[in-house]
Amino acid sequence: MKDIMRIKCLLSEEVEALINQQIKKEAHSSSIYLSMASWCNRNGYDFSADYFFKQAEEERQHQLKFFKYVLDMGGNAISPDVNNIKQEYNSFREVFEEALDQEVSVTQSIKNIAARCHKEQDYVTLEFLNWFFREQREEEYKARRALELFEVIGEEGTGRWQIDKHVGQISYDSEA
Repeated sequence: MKDIMRIKCLLSEEVEALINQQIKKEAHSSSIYLSMASWCNRNGYDFSADYFFKQAEEERQHQLKFFKYVLDMGGNAISPDVNNIKQEYNSFREVFEEALDQEVSVTQSIKNIAARCHKEQDYVTLEFLNWFFREQREEEYKARRALELFEVIGEEGTGRWQIDKHVGQISYDSEA
């Protein structure tokens, strides 16, 4: 029966495995952002907490989008375990440094899926991944801009308060 199901699946085993790894990465990212939101909230950075709550929800939506794609293609989507989530940060700035690192890591993971798809000539999945590349361009941009606020505004005096206030106002216009 397994061989019959594989024939009906439009994904190779390798691409399906990579996408299932991506599902886990998106779930992990969502949990990391929830942890960051919690840390910001506990430390009085309410606007940043809201920013990270929104980021957590976006990552969850990405997870579901990958999950549904695997199912739509006849594959086996795996609901991941998520653990080892950092709960404490040394500084407000560290939260945003790690957020940027997380986005870069997600982008690289999607590139790895695309590379495998190119090798297999899986153009359907490549087309599906294009949405995520556009999304990651926006996510990395916003994470970089948030981190740049630390340089532009500085952390002294009311600097962290000003940074917190501006984080939620960061937007990305892909048409510009």
